[in-house]
Amino acid sequence: MHDLGVGFGYLVRGQRWVTRHGKQFGFGLIPGLITLVLYAAALTALALWGTDFTAWATPFADDWSSPWLGLFRGFLTAVLFALALLLSVITFTAVTLLLGQPFYENLSEKVDRDVSPDGTAPESGLPLWRELLISARDSLRIVARALVWGVLLFALGFVPFVGQTVVPVIGFFVTGFFLTEELTAVALQRRGVVLRDRLTMLRSRKRLIWGFGTPLALAFLVPFVAVFLMPGAVAGATLMARDLIGEETREEGDEGEDDGEEEAEQAGRVSR
Repeated sequence: MHDLGVGFGYLVRGQRWVTRHGKQFGFGLIPGLITLVLYAAALTALALWGTDFTAWATPFADDWSSPWLGLFRGFLTAVLFALALLLSVITFTAVTLLLGQPFYENLSEKVDRDVSPDGTAPESGLPLWRELLISARDSLRIVARALVWGVLLFALGFVPFVGQTVVPVIGFFVTGFFLTEELTAVALQRRGVVLRDRLTMLRSRKRLIWGFGTPLALAFLVPFVAVFLMPGAVAGATLMARDLIGEETREEGDEGEDDGEEEAEQAGRVSR
């Protein structure tokens, strides 16, 4: 249970970090806003023309009598829209991180420098195009895994009672795990940790991951909330990645002392 609280604490600390660094927060909003517009357009199009698509995909039902034709195609349209919503929640983080790779890499590096005792941040040494390629490849693998879980849980959702109680809870924990993998990948990829090792690392601290990712998965159900939480989520995931790797991190109090010393030095230089 302790790790659940620690994981949630990293989420809070990440949001607090971007609040103190307003410029980084502003830049971090841009990829999320772009992704939100794209997803909103796609879901709107599906809502407007989903019935037409279902009718086109099921010509064999054209001769069915009423009300079975309407019920059948209405059910398929609802299932199609529900799957699209599930897919949007699962893939929102991956697409946003991919579109905002330079933004979030910069943000993550600044968090590392800010909390590192020596003020440095690990660097991958790879060109941007190579980092984007690796990120896209890993994101596709994670999305494929998440979709398998999504289809399985969707099917289990038709089981009486269990499908309406236990399955949704499991779904949020699963989504939280994959969200956390995508977010920590920003910092861990810079450290040269490959996908297989990242998954092993996260599975070894499941309660920590759930404490961070599950509340985030719940919040990400609201699109606008997801946009505003993304910069802080990346910052918090960077802090948690340092914990998973075993790197030393300055406490916030130490950070404040260092800031105070710097201000005192600057004041001394001005007075001289």
